[in-house]
Amino acid sequence: MSGARPPLSAVLITLNCARQLEPCLESLAFCDEIIVVDSGSSDGTVALAHTRGARVIHQDWLGFGAQKQFAVAQARHDWVLCVDSDERVTPELRVGIEAALAAPAFDAYEFPRRNRFMGRYLRHGEGYPDWSLRLFDRRQARWSEDAVHEKVIAPGPVGRLRGDLLHDTAETLESYLAKQARYTTLAAEEALAAGKRGGVARMLLSPVVRFIKFYFFRLGFLDGWPGLAHILIGCRNSYEKYAKLRRLQRIR
Repeated sequence: MSGARPPLSAVLITLNCARQLEPCLESLAFCDEIIVVDSGSSDGTVALAHTRGARVIHQDWLGFGAQKQFAVAQARHDWVLCVDSDERVTPELRVGIEAALAAPAFDAYEFPRRNRFMGRYLRHGEGYPDWSLRLFDRRQARWSEDAVHEKVIAPGPVGRLRGDLLHDTAETLESYLAKQARYTTLAAEEALAAGKRGGVARMLLSPVVRFIKFYFFRLGFLDGWPGLAHILIGCRNSYEKYAKLRRLQRIR
């Protein structure tokens, strides 16, 4: 354990991510334990995690929110830091985490995530600061049950830390688009189950509002072509979510 702070568990879920996992685990070396919950990797992910000293647990896929909450429940310590396999804690963020835990003023903390897209770290638009709540006392906060776009639910105020969490996905543009298509399907199914409706106005206007917000007001144009592409894909996702929701409504 480092200094006088409470012990910290790093928690992540994995599936066939051996190519990007090692830098993530290296950045978590300051934590008192690393928990890896794997849902059936066949590419050496599990062996690599063991090599880096992680405790690996198998769990069949439960959905993003439920899988992450299951992983949190396996930790030995109450303070948990949740990251994805393609993310890295920067030295600046580590300092912020250590300082916050030395004298916690909140039960949960968020910090900016810097997303790398098409070879460039985005600094505006949807790509940054992308505040992410990932450090929390599991006795007070937990992951939502959402199958996609899961989030940590904290009952009280949330603190903010300095230092970036780097999101450095190794996927191609094609695989990124395919993943977004799966996400919009899950989001539409989730919306239907919650009783939400997909009107024509919302389907057509939400992408326009989204583009104006992120490209102009959030200065996405300063990120050049990668920034424009990132925002346009987000706009397409917004349209597809409501289009799929309308189709599901008609089927029902």
